[in-house]
Amino acid sequence: MSVTINGTTGIAGVDGSATTPAFQGSDTNTGIFFSAADTIDFTEGGATVGQFDSSANFKFNSGYGSVATAYGCRAWVNFNGTSTVAIRGSANVTSITDNGTGDYTVNLTTAMPDTNYCGVTLPNDGTAGTNLVIGCENSSRTKSTTAFHVWTAYGGNGSNKTLYDVNTVNVAIFR
Repeated sequence: MSVTINGTTGIAGVDGSATTPAFQGSDTNTGIFFSAADTIDFTEGGATVGQFDSSANFKFNSGYGSVATAYGCRAWVNFNGTSTVAIRGSANVTSITDNGTGDYTVNLTTAMPDTNYCGVTLPNDGTAGTNLVIGCENSSRTKSTTAFHVWTAYGGNGSNKTLYDVNTVNVAIFR
């Protein structure tokens, strides 16, 4: 259904503000308004709490004190890194490939836009000195838009490390 007002299909010229949003229910200071061209704002109690800006960034106030761009977790996985590798929980991860002791490939459901993503890892098996390394170690282990490597090891990084299977591997990817 479309509405025609002043000869225009849709509703035009009612941008609103945080205190009087263009679209509102019975709570007149909560709703949707348009603060700038190609921008959609969300308000609660007369304060802006969210926004889609003209660059397609989603911004929200979740304790920041103001509306800020959200950099969401694009993929995450919690998996068993011992015996038969098994995913306990995940988002945007199709599978884990076990490449041998302490060496895994995480395969993504939806590709990243490029390889400039950041991986955050955390082992959980109580072993002192356990480190997790994500990404490339040498030219044969390159990070791609659809998969990346995770190594669980102790004793350092690079050639000084000893690969080691850990009970729980947690990985989150941000882009």
